[in-house]
Amino acid sequence: MAKKAKSFERELEDLGNIVELEHVNVTIPNQEVATQFYVTGLGLTRDPYLITGVSNMWINVGRSQFHLPTNPPQVLRGCVGLIMPDLKSLLKRLKSTRTTLAQTKFDFKTSKNKKFVEVTCPWGNKYRCYEANAEYAPISLGMRYVQFDVETGTAEKIAQFYRLVFGTRTSVENWDGATSARVSAGHQQELIFRETKKKLVKFDGHHIQIYVADFSSPHKWLREHGLITEESNQHQYRFLDIVDIDDGSPVFSIEHEVRSMTHPLYGRPKVNRNPDQTNTNFAHGHETISWAAPMTGI
Repeated sequence: MAKKAKSFERELEDLGNIVELEHVNVTIPNQEVATQFYVTGLGLTRDPYLITGVSNMWINVGRSQFHLPTNPPQVLRGCVGLIMPDLKSLLKRLKSTRTTLAQTKFDFKTSKNKKFVEVTCPWGNKYRCYEANAEYAPISLGMRYVQFDVETGTAEKIAQFYRLVFGTRTSVENWDGATSARVSAGHQQELIFRETKKKLVKFDGHHIQIYVADFSSPHKWLREHGLITEESNQHQYRFLDIVDIDDGSPVFSIEHEVRSMTHPLYGRPKVNRNPDQTNTNFAHGHETISWAAPMTGI
C-alpha cells in the first residue's frame, strides 16, 4: 500500500518582493559610548572588514546591521525587535554596563510577561530583545522587526502602499494592543507600523535599508509619482514618503535605502562573535556563533 504523501503549507514560505531587512541607520554622537552599549552591553559585533574608522561603525546582528555614523543623535520613532540566543546572558552584560553608561539614557527592564527585555540605548532608541525559540526559527540572532509609531487611521493605507508598490505580503491586525500594519521584509523579518494617539515626534532623518527582488517596478512607480529622493547608483535608490495610493498624500515619512539583489553587498557573510566567551573561559572553536539554529523536522 502506497505511503500517504505528507501535506505541507507551502504559502508559509512565501516572502514577497522585499527579501531582506538589512540595516537600520541612526547617527550617534560618541563612538566609544556606542561601543559600550552595542558591543559590551548587547553583545553584538563590530564589522571587522568594512567601515573600521572612528567616524562610523557597522554593528552586526546576525545577517543584519546597525549603521552608526557620528553626528547629533537620531531616535527611531518606535523600536527594533532583536532575537538573542540567551536573555540571561544579555541581562548579565547589560548589568555590567550600568556604571559606564550611568550618565546617559541607558536603561533596561524585563517585560511583565517575561517575553522580552526592553533596552534603551544611551540616546533613547528602544530595543526589544527576545530569546530565540521555535517561533522565530531558524533565527537565533537577528533583527526580527522594526516598529514605527504612526497616526491613528493610517495602518490600512500603509499596508496598501507596500502591497501595491512593493508587491510584498501585508496584513492589518492588532499588534502590541493597537491596530498595526505588518509588512513582510524577509524571512522572519517585518516592518510594523503601530497606530498611536500620542503626538508623533518630528522625523530626524534616520533610515532603513531593504533588498528587493523586483528592483525596477517599485522604482518606476515611485519615480512617476515624484517620490525618489536619491538615485544612488545602478544598484540603489532612496525614497522618503509612504503615501496614500488613492490621492498621493503623505502618510508617514521614513527614508528607505532600496537595493537590488545584484548589489555587491547582498548576501555578504557577517561575523558574529560569541559574547559569552572571555579571556578567562576561552575555548578554541567557540569564538563565533551562527545567526541560525539547526532546523528540526526537515
